[in-house]
Amino acid sequence: MSNNSVAKQIEQETILGIAPILPKEKRYGFIDFFLIISGYAIATWCYTQGAYTAQLVNFKQLLFTTFGISIFILAIVTLPIIFSIRYGIDVWIWFRSIFGFNGCKVLTVLAVLANFPWYAVAAGMFGSSMSNLLALGGIHVPASAVSYLGVVSIVIGTFIGLGGPEVIKWSTRIMVPAMLGVGVIVVFIAMTAVPVKDIINYQPDLSSYSNPRDAFMYAAEGIIAFAFSWTAAMFVPARMSKKESHGYWATTLAYSIVAPFFIFAGGVLAIAMFVKFGTMESDPTIMLAKLASPGVALLSLVLVVFANVGTQGVGSYMNALVLKSSFPKVKYSVFVILLFVYCSILTIWDKIVANFGAFLAIETYLYAPMMAVLLVDFYFVKKQKFSLRDAYFLDGVEKSKYRFTKGFNIIGIICLLVGLVSGSIVYNPITGAINSQIFYFISGSGVSFLSAGIVYLIISKTSAGKKYLLKE
Repeated sequence: MSNNSVAKQIEQETILGIAPILPKEKRYGFIDFFLIISGYAIATWCYTQGAYTAQLVNFKQLLFTTFGISIFILAIVTLPIIFSIRYGIDVWIWFRSIFGFNGCKVLTVLAVLANFPWYAVAAGMFGSSMSNLLALGGIHVPASAVSYLGVVSIVIGTFIGLGGPEVIKWSTRIMVPAMLGVGVIVVFIAMTAVPVKDIINYQPDLSSYSNPRDAFMYAAEGIIAFAFSWTAAMFVPARMSKKESHGYWATTLAYSIVAPFFIFAGGVLAIAMFVKFGTMESDPTIMLAKLASPGVALLSLVLVVFANVGTQGVGSYMNALVLKSSFPKVKYSVFVILLFVYCSILTIWDKIVANFGAFLAIETYLYAPMMAVLLVDFYFVKKQKFSLRDAYFLDGVEKSKYRFTKGFNIIGIICLLVGLVSGSIVYNPITGAINSQIFYFISGSGVSFLSAGIVYLIISKTSAGKKYLLKE
């Protein structure tokens, strides 16, 4: 493919991040779409999440929180993917009718800023794993240089992101099957490195917690946050799926089965490390080297290189289009480069993992109410219909039904704040303080989600709410 053809295709795809994509232009069947989403979902952040969860729960609870919660949450929050495929648009275009055009500008920036620390987690793991692999070969990287080594994966992933969806499609066809195979091997190694009964009977050290229930709920809150974290860019590639059912099931299975499998693998590896050596670890290179052999640790090359590079590429593409939906005049490549700079700074700073629990909770307090309002608006307020013409302001902003109050939908913004504040009252993500018994039943994220959705639904049923929200 010539450079002109590549440039033309990238430009076409970035335009499709703004304009509706036509049915004849859709290119992803179930398999390709499933592989692309899986390639995005599988990264070494799964091992970080798995090790974090394993510190708080036993083996049976690890299974339940990792798969049970993920399947339940993702089956619900991926439902609006249907409209993304049906209308051929990204969710952020629909959000203009919920939060207003200027409201969307603020939220897209906040959503990407809150989401991209995940990529710093993956890049940091890349640097750590590469450093440990080099150490096995007798090459020692100074501790001060490890985070800079992590930037290498961001650079490679950025080039994939600049290449556009066709490059992403073909790279994931190779990477995802390889990563899934290695994931099975990793679980096998963990389950055979120590007696299986020791892993099944594992109990975490909860001496620093007032009771085991607190630790379990911290783990559950973390998995809920992990599930919600996909929503910022979830709808970007979905509009290119050929069928609604294919798009929905490919997305749901990738996020609720494939990604949790790697979280589970990370958790089992961490438990095996604890059983055998008395310490927890999240770096797959160290775990494989100690539990099996330095040679087997080379498997982490597939996990660390393929997973992180692929995720960075797909993530750069998705998040660049999220930003472009609100700032259409800025070039796609500019956003990809800005994301590269932001992620590199976070990676070199190297403080995200140290504050992992707080980062997870803060992120979900933004995403949970956004998704709640979206679901209520889509199914109960607009009932799966809205005006594309008004969403794109084709007759001018002043004539659009979605102009609202100086570009802000006050009702939508208020409901977001209700969700954020109510969740924070129940559970403070900064201090880790549990302030209400409600937390033990539906978690802080659940309170944030339900309160925002219920308030939005109630307001939409009032005469004033209908007049403000539904001007069709």
